[in-house]
Amino acid sequence: MTTETATTWSLKGTVVLACNCEPGCPCNFNALPTHGDCEGGWSWTIEEGEYGGVQLGGLSFALCADWPGAIHEGNGQAVTFIDERADGRQRAALDTLLRGGVGGPWAILRNTISRYEGPHYVPYHVSVQDFHSSVHAGDRLQLELEPIKNPVSGAETHPRIVLPEGFVWQDGGTARSGVFTVQDSTVSYDHSGRYAAYAPFEYRGP
Repeated sequence: MTTETATTWSLKGTVVLACNCEPGCPCNFNALPTHGDCEGGWSWTIEEGEYGGVQLGGLSFALCADWPGAIHEGNGQAVTFIDERADGRQRAALDTLLRGGVGGPWAILRNTISRYEGPHYVPYHVSVQDFHSSVHAGDRLQLELEPIKNPVSGAETHPRIVLPEGFVWQDGGTARSGVFTVQDSTVSYDHSGRYAAYAPFEYRGP
C-alpha cells in the first residue's frame, strides 16, 4: 500500500488587481458589487517561490473573470495568462496552481467559475511601484494604477484597506485604474477609471 504525498509549494510577491467597481470595491467588505456584477482580475508577480522544487521567482501570471453577479454566486467565466518566459516545468506548475487543485486563492475562485480558458502564454512587463504599479501582459491585459485624487483639491490620496480574513491579500493600497482592459474571446472589457489595488501576498500549500 502506497500513500500519495501532496506537492508542497510556496509563493511570495505582489498582486495587482482591478475590477468594474467604484474605488474601494464593496466585495472587500462582504457586500454586493457596485453594479451588481463582477468583472475583474488579479495579476501575481512572484518575488520568490517554488512548486514541488520548480523555482518560480521572477515570473508573473493572471486570472481575469466575468461573473454575472457577485463572485460567490458563481457561474463565472475566466481566462488565465502566464509569463511566456516560463519553461515547460514552470508553465505546468503555474497552470496547476491557477486551476485550483492544490489550494491557495485559486481553489476558492475556481469553484465559482463554470467556463475556464487558458492559459495563454504572453510577454509580461510589470512595474511594482505602489500606487503607480502597472501590468502589461501582451495585448491581452493592460492595467495601470494611479492614485485616487481629492475631488476638491486635486491632491493625491493614498488609502489602504486591511483585510485580516482576506484570501487573496490582507493589507494593500487602494488606487484607481488609469487603464484596465482585458481582451480575449472568453473575457473582454474596459474598466479604466474604476477600482484598483496592489498588495503583497504570501501563500503556501498544502
